[in-house]
Amino acid sequence: MATNNFSRLLLSNRGICVRKFSTTVELAQKKYELLVIGGGTGGCSISNKFASKLGRGNVGVIEPNEIHYYQPMWTLVGGGVKKLKHTAMPMASVLPDKADWIKSRVSKFDPQNNQVTTSDGDTISYNYLVVAMGMQLNYGNIKGLLDALKTDDRVCSNYSANYVKKTYPALSNFQGGTAIFTFPNTPIKCAGAPQKIMYLAEEIFRKNGKRDGTKVIFNTSLGVIFGVKKYADRLLEIIKQRNIEVNYKTNLIEIIPETSEAVFQNLDTNETKSYKYDFIHVTPPMSAPDALRESSLVNEAGFLDVNKGTLQHTKYRNIFGIGDCTSAPTSKTAAAVAGQSGILRKNLQALLDGKEVYAQYDGYTSCPLITGRGKCILAEFDYDAQPLETFPIDQGKERWTMYHMKKDVMPPLYWRILLSGFWEGPRFYRKLMHFGRGK
Repeated sequence: MATNNFSRLLLSNRGICVRKFSTTVELAQKKYELLVIGGGTGGCSISNKFASKLGRGNVGVIEPNEIHYYQPMWTLVGGGVKKLKHTAMPMASVLPDKADWIKSRVSKFDPQNNQVTTSDGDTISYNYLVVAMGMQLNYGNIKGLLDALKTDDRVCSNYSANYVKKTYPALSNFQGGTAIFTFPNTPIKCAGAPQKIMYLAEEIFRKNGKRDGTKVIFNTSLGVIFGVKKYADRLLEIIKQRNIEVNYKTNLIEIIPETSEAVFQNLDTNETKSYKYDFIHVTPPMSAPDALRESSLVNEAGFLDVNKGTLQHTKYRNIFGIGDCTSAPTSKTAAAVAGQSGILRKNLQALLDGKEVYAQYDGYTSCPLITGRGKCILAEFDYDAQPLETFPIDQGKERWTMYHMKKDVMPPLYWRILLSGFWEGPRFYRKLMHFGRGK
């Protein structure tokens, strides 16, 4: 399938060697040995692992989007370090060429009959299903936010390709006043991102001579600044040094651009309070996609109900989940997907071979906490919120090397190795660097 001019530009700009393009299929009804729902990080990784093993036409991937984005880089796009085009590749170039790309959405799950229905009305059957649908951004759940994002240049959000390009111009044009950064009352992708852009913004304000006349506020629905004590303690030190105000259990419920007001609700008392803003970065509420939430596959919280160790569905043994849409109780990051992909590969292959699942995911995830240009705390931890660090140094310290790794090393690792199905997390290297004593 030929690319359009935009796709060719993306490929030539990146200098990254890619495989043959995946092909799309049009079908009224088809059955696959393995059906993957989603062409994000998890979906690409798993489909690439199994497409060659199972053979051409035996793996199907349902994914409606033409472009695959490396979303972890959007903090740096919002901070003026990267461009949005640096985070994009044609979807056809990252899906396996031996898989069928079904360019549609899932509208209904029928696990009893091993079938899904697409938004185009097609019924697709499977022997094994991997659900990798990611998270749904619910901007409309905050009153006035969608209109404000369209009409007010001071209202920004790094979590969407539609809005991330607004952030850096708004920060550059900021003339002082009140800058607010929010964290919603739902699980979100990359829980560190809402404050990473805050640190970059505060640095921009200082560089532009606007910091003295500025109040920087972080209003978070959480009760802590970060879920792992070691990194939380270091972040609180930075927040104190930079004179940033933090309000916990404080959830954004409305934006009023006409009066430059943001209305927050205290989650303990239910009382509301309005803040005047001169800049606001909003992290939207998120959930699993509606089609998944409305199915019988989710738990009470609305996420794909999987065993947190094996990633196998708790009711349907031929269904697995990976990434943000699952109930696995760890931070929702690309690093978590990498760790999960190895576990899912082993367990799905075991079932294909007529054996029982055995591999266990320990909850490994990572969050590079950028605290400024050239500064990054590399948080790595497990299900127990205990540090699970790769390098034999104190990763709780701000380091240029970790910033360089986030900015320059991780993108090619993502495009060339993780999406291709070869990167399954740093466990081997962690053991090597800790002389076999690491987990």
